[in-house]
Amino acid sequence: MDVTQATLATLPTPTTSVATGSSSINADFDTFLQMLTTQLQNQDPMNPLNSSDFAVQLATFSGVEQQAMTNNLLGGMQSQLALMDMAQMAGWVGLEARVAAPAWVTPGQPVPLSPNPAAAADRAVLVVRDAHGLVATQQDIPVAADELSWMPVDSAGAPLAEGSYSFQLENYAGDQLLATTDVEVYAPIREVQNRAGGTTLILQGGIAVPALAVTAIRGG
Repeated sequence: MDVTQATLATLPTPTTSVATGSSSINADFDTFLQMLTTQLQNQDPMNPLNSSDFAVQLATFSGVEQQAMTNNLLGGMQSQLALMDMAQMAGWVGLEARVAAPAWVTPGQPVPLSPNPAAAADRAVLVVRDAHGLVATQQDIPVAADELSWMPVDSAGAPLAEGSYSFQLENYAGDQLLATTDVEVYAPIREVQNRAGGTTLILQGGIAVPALAVTAIRGG
């Protein structure tokens, strides 16, 4: 059996994924070392390994080693960048974020909304849903992009229960529904976290949103 061919044929193909590939690359690297060492120990003294074949294997060895080091470096850089982002965004704590996300509602306290109706709409209906997705109330609001201070009451004027509520806007032209869009809210930022998916903001009521989803920041 040609040990050289066997070594090259069975060497695992390196993976390039930074998130999960580093451990796999390192495993391939160790496997390559073991197989190359075994090959050198068991080669026929009367028919030693051809220098050209050995050069090919050394080049492969170098490529695997370099890829392992590169993946480890990229992984470390990603972690450092995430920590830098979180450190910079720590100054956001105590401010208000404008974001298309649920808002924590407390009876008697108005919720600042940014409705932004469609340009062709002549009627706008605010639809409010509770944490279970059920419609808690809906009401006509001005067709304007101005900030709206919405008081959390139902259609009868009774206060809504405390909790998380989401907001959508039904845009009409006459009786025709043009589009249903998410309504952005202004919510206090309580905490900044570094999660697997990136930097995350924790808003009032424990509502978590990606930092990249925020469209504006203002003083609380």
